[in-house]
Amino acid sequence: MSDVEVKVPILAKSTAKLLNWQKKMGDIVKEGERLIEIETDKVILDILAPQDGKIIKILKSNNETVSGGENIAILNIAILDKNCDDIKPNLPINKMLDKTVGPITNKGISPISDTDISRSDNIEIPNNPTRNCTSSPPCGKEQLLMTHAQPLLNAQHKHVILTVFDEVNMQIVQDLCIKNNQFFEKHHGVKLGLISFFTKAVVTALKKFTIINTSIKNNDVIYHDYYDIGITIPKYNIIPILRNADMMSFADIEKTIINFTKKASDAKLSVEEITGGTFTITNICNAMLSTPILNFPQSAVLGIHNIIERPIVKNGKIVIQPMMFIALSYDQRLIDNNVAVQFLIAVKNSIEDPSRLLLEI
Repeated sequence: MSDVEVKVPILAKSTAKLLNWQKKMGDIVKEGERLIEIETDKVILDILAPQDGKIIKILKSNNETVSGGENIAILNIAILDKNCDDIKPNLPINKMLDKTVGPITNKGISPISDTDISRSDNIEIPNNPTRNCTSSPPCGKEQLLMTHAQPLLNAQHKHVILTVFDEVNMQIVQDLCIKNNQFFEKHHGVKLGLISFFTKAVVTALKKFTIINTSIKNNDVIYHDYYDIGITIPKYNIIPILRNADMMSFADIEKTIINFTKKASDAKLSVEEITGGTFTITNICNAMLSTPILNFPQSAVLGIHNIIERPIVKNGKIVIQPMMFIALSYDQRLIDNNVAVQFLIAVKNSIEDPSRLLLEI
């Protein structure tokens, strides 16, 4: 086929409006070059050229309403002359980030090469459905949601998922936050929240139970010796990654989460910022209990929930305490049930006795 269709990306909303064609009929374009802007109710996105070619038809004009997947132009890729090689795309060339460790595998080693990645705050979506969005970070909100949803869908088909539960007494952590929040905010410029405690607790537990900080690649089990923790932003249903969370302070974690939340609100999170984690903490803040879904190809995910005052037995007496259910979903092909339970207990112990986090025990 010498003709290639330029299509509107699949959108979370059913329709969008075309804004400004950057090219006209007869123009020669390079793959990844900006063609037109489209506007949804949330963001303005760029549609990029799916391949090198010449625009031979423009099917939709400025200000027309279009649907996801609709064809808006046609490129001819067979009539390019040699001079086209001199045309440069408007976008920087970005490389995929794929962090490498010295993997220990069940069937061998599948090395992954280190590469650099450039960051940008532009909102750009490739319209070629066969091309992964991660080749052109950053993307708009709809594409970020699709990028986030696909691993969850894959997890349902490729993992044997079980979930174990426990409950955590949040009294000590809540008291710490209340007691120190004013000083913490004055010193660091951010409030002290519960997520930083859970992040620290998870990293401590992952260091003890290394099988949980793994992923599967080509039937090989890869053990990660770094801790890139995904943190759900519930309002936007997106999971940005805290890189090297073991090296981050409580303030670093809180500042980074605030930055991620602002970027999500402005639809400026890059795909690199929501991919590549080794473990996920998902905050289902309005639910008492859930069974969280694995973030493929990760092997486990921790679900944390709302805090409810409930009567419990403490030192032989019934007392009212702020309690939270926590849930660990995991791939049973890799993780033994007993290991999963012990991991959850380790997280519970760190939250109920935060001094363990200071002492790293």
